[in-house]
Amino acid sequence: MNIRERTHLFFEIARPEDKASYWFDIFMIVLILSNVIAIVLETVQVINSVLGPFFYWFELFSVVIFTVEYIMRVWSCVEDPTGQYRHTVIGRVKYILSPIAVIDLVAFLPFYLTAFFGIDLRILRLVRLLRLMKLTRYSPALSIIGAVVMSQHRALTAALLVMLMALLFSSSIMYALEHEVQPDKFSSIPQAMWWGMASLTTVGYGDVAPITPWGQFFGIITMVIGIGMFALPTGVIATGFANEIRKLDFVANSKLVSTVPLFKELDANGIAEIVSVLTPKTVPQDYAVLKVGEKAEGMFFIVSGQVEVELTTKTIVLKEKTFFGEMGILDDSPRTATVVTLTECELLELKAEDFHHLMDTHVSIRETMDEVIKERRKTLENDFVKD
Repeated sequence: MNIRERTHLFFEIARPEDKASYWFDIFMIVLILSNVIAIVLETVQVINSVLGPFFYWFELFSVVIFTVEYIMRVWSCVEDPTGQYRHTVIGRVKYILSPIAVIDLVAFLPFYLTAFFGIDLRILRLVRLLRLMKLTRYSPALSIIGAVVMSQHRALTAALLVMLMALLFSSSIMYALEHEVQPDKFSSIPQAMWWGMASLTTVGYGDVAPITPWGQFFGIITMVIGIGMFALPTGVIATGFANEIRKLDFVANSKLVSTVPLFKELDANGIAEIVSVLTPKTVPQDYAVLKVGEKAEGMFFIVSGQVEVELTTKTIVLKEKTFFGEMGILDDSPRTATVVTLTECELLELKAEDFHHLMDTHVSIRETMDEVIKERRKTLENDFVKD
């Protein structure tokens, strides 16, 4: 692996075993948040008069870091495993024009415009607040926002067009009703749009209000329509977030299930079938997930945490990517062991009826399960003999 490939892995691909890359991401998150705080505080005259030099040098330090990071990302982007930036020149141009790279550029570009070209516009200084958008690169939670906008862009565009039409019609009608009695406030349709937006959003600043009976009546109708109108994008965004979170959960659960030896022979459709019937369950530390003698209603996969299986003569500790509770549902017998959580655990439960359905439809699961059962029964018999 050459230096450019290592650089790309360091900056672009988060690997659990790469601690340096992990701490670099943490450093960048802290640096971005500190920049935003500094930008806000330097607008306070009292604070800026005391800490002005510090703000300058901190800005300079941040710009150097952001610039070096940007250059290294552009240089190493040709090593992207997807191959979309493979070409030495065209690939790098495509990367530079990508949304996330544009955000990286905007993070430090205003500094150079003000320092080398003598441009001292307030708007350019405020553009530095866009550095906050760099967090989407380091935070999976924030990256969901972009995914939601992209997946729901058609519905959001339709909702926006409906809102613009409602704004145009309401402003035009109110202009016709109020123009003669309030020529200063409703002098034109564009000026009436200020009232239309305030009414449709139900904000109601009160600086512009209808005074004629028909104008007031239409204002009531406009506000009622506005309540339902702005629920459209809200519903679209909420649906988008729910879908994206469901996708993330599905991917995470699929990876977990595919690592379980019991399901190693299944194809993607088989894994998806199992994931679709799993029930997530979060339990605290020292919680008895299973108890000896109780009815077996399902088996569990460990997403995170550790559990302790209490057998006759000894205990066994199970960690993530393992499973337990399958023996009871196989022969419909009471639980033969107590399972207690050693830490807080995230579990996925597979109900007994769903498990038997999978056993009937997938021969490989039944064959693998038979082998697992033989091994675990041997363990139980050995414990019984020793006892």
